[in-house]
Amino acid sequence: LKDIQYVYSSYYNKLELFRFDSNVGKFVGYTEFGVKNAERFNNDPSIIGARMAQREVYCLHNIGIW
Repeated sequence: LKDIQYVYSSYYNKLELFRFDSNVGKFVGYTEFGVKNAERFNNDPSIIGARMAQREVYCLHNIGIW
């Protein structure tokens, strides 16, 4: 499971606003709006914990398929 990377991205109008990367462990913003939301998400440990748990829930479940 350590080799697996979970990435959650949010797009609007073909523009990436922010992204969560399980290897980085936090949200990164790519636009002004995305940076503000990334800061808000990074300050809430429950959101970070939920995204980190998604790596195990989503990726571990689908490992056998790939």
